[in-house]
Parts: sequence; structure tokens; C-alpha cells
Amino acid sequence: MENFRIPSIPQTTNKTIRFPNDVIDSVEKAIEGKDCTFSAFVIAAVKNALENLED
Repeated sequence: MENFRIPSIPQTTNKTIRFPNDVIDSVEKAIEGKDCTFSAFVIAAVKNALENLED
């Protein structure tokens, strides 16, 4: 059995951004009934976009 490591929470900074209402509705519908927060969804989506960004 491997040694258990307590995970660290990455540093965060609070940013206020405005989303169009239709985007908010779409995200909330996509995460409904899932173990996911609005913030977690947006962070994952932005990371995915950055990884696939063309130069």
C-alpha cells in the first residue's frame, strides 16, 4: 500500500467576471445532478481552452 498524501489546495484569487445569462443557464443545466460546482466547471473549461489554444 502506498503512503497516503494529504492533497494541497492550489492558491486561488477571487475574480469577478460577467457571463451572459444564456451561458450561465447552459452551465447550470450541464452540471445539474452532478458533483460539480459552477466554478469547477468554468475552471475546467478554461484550462481545456488554454491547452487547445492555437498560437
